[in-house]
Amino acid sequence: MTAPTTPPTMSRQADEVLLGFTRALRAAGVPVTQDRSQGFLAAAAVLGAGDPRATYLAGRATLCAGPDDLARYDPVFHEYFGSRDGLPRPRPAVAPPAPQLSGLPLGDGDGEADASDEVVRARASDSEVLRHRDVAALSNAEKHRLAGMFATLTPRPPVRRTARHRRWHRGQVDASRTLRSSLRRMGEPAEIAWRRRGVRPRRVVLLVDVSGSMSGYADALLRLAHRFSQVAPSVETFTVGTRVTHVTRAMRLRDAERALVAAGETVPDWSGGTRLGETLRFFLDRWGQRGMARGAVVVVFSDGWERGDPALLGEQMARLQRIAHRVVWVNPHRGKSGYEPVQQGVVAALPHCDDFVAGHSLATFAELSEVISRA
Repeated sequence: MTAPTTPPTMSRQADEVLLGFTRALRAAGVPVTQDRSQGFLAAAAVLGAGDPRATYLAGRATLCAGPDDLARYDPVFHEYFGSRDGLPRPRPAVAPPAPQLSGLPLGDGDGEADASDEVVRARASDSEVLRHRDVAALSNAEKHRLAGMFATLTPRPPVRRTARHRRWHRGQVDASRTLRSSLRRMGEPAEIAWRRRGVRPRRVVLLVDVSGSMSGYADALLRLAHRFSQVAPSVETFTVGTRVTHVTRAMRLRDAERALVAAGETVPDWSGGTRLGETLRFFLDRWGQRGMARGAVVVVFSDGWERGDPALLGEQMARLQRIAHRVVWVNPHRGKSGYEPVQQGVVAALPHCDDFVAGHSLATFAELSEVISRA
């Protein structure tokens, strides 16, 4: 009986070269996850990393997930791997040109610096335009670019005061500490000690509508929830539609792509109907009333299309407002010209909301982060 064969392994140098190629693909907009990178290394080891054609086919089979990825793959491969013989190696880095002195006239030189400035300005302008685009109207390539731009968001969790005090350079007089300091000096006057109440992060609860009318925004909203979960320790995330699903554990994964895949495997009602009143009542009965929503900042992401009873939604929103510190309703249509809050769900919920903000672009997500941090 023969022992089972194991896949061949590559040298450490070849591993580093191939992993560098995956990073170049990720920088070009291809969503290369850690799992895909490991699959690429395994496929290259089996096919033979010394064969450029085999390496090319292994990358296309493991690192690309759609036509947009394939369109980016070929130019990056030929740009990264210079040689065709043996194991491809990355081209040596070229030192950047020296910056032009500001005192020189604009017309001097051969025009290369001006051309590079135009390219930089064009790219910056494209990124700024993309920040303000409606995420539901983006192409697949633009969504890949936008996914990388979520890292620029730096949400700060809201804080609340605690019962305990901490030392501070001003505030209230800390009589006990001042007296103890005076007794250590045999009753001689001592420096006055000050104190103030401590602070700790306030819980944030995100309720993301994943019904059919919100399908164009669900991916971006879950990426926003993932970003909040990475920078704030006390963030709880739920998806709502025809039922309520707790996806906080999936959002805690460090890699955004793996987090969205895990959430997709957990949520059973993608692109279904919307029963906000019933799902909100279930959330309050099971989690909110027991303490998760009590004193928290609750953010509801929904367009307000309600298939159930709007009166029930109004009752549950009033109940939520009584126990939460602040209720924020995020509507992706809020920032569009000509929008009027006439949907039955929005009309029933608005009297019980502290903030009604837009949520259709990366720029509005940044503004929402400020609203939450100031709550």
